[in-house]
Amino acid sequence: MARETAQVPTGNGARYLQQLCKHWSHKLDVQSSDNEGIVRFPNAIATMKADDDKLTVTVEAEDGETLERMKGVVASHLDRFAFREAPLLFQWVKG
Repeated sequence: MARETAQVPTGNGARYLQQLCKHWSHKLDVQSSDNEGIVRFPNAIATMKADDDKLTVTVEAEDGETLERMKGVVASHLDRFAFREAPLLFQWVKG
């Protein structure tokens, strides 16, 4: 499994992850709470955790190509919900 994590600076991470989880829950397996969310895609898993000043996003996928695609999907959807402060800063780190 390929895996990368980004710590995205924002004070609104909890709101964004809740909106994103609700959005995807109509078609995907989603688990969420106030500050954490897990979205299971067909070939990937996105995990999000909100703190006061950042949103930590981890994407795991079957291979590197799928990982790159899914990082883009997650980032673009978060930017839509964070339109007031978009584009959010995603600095992806392997591991």
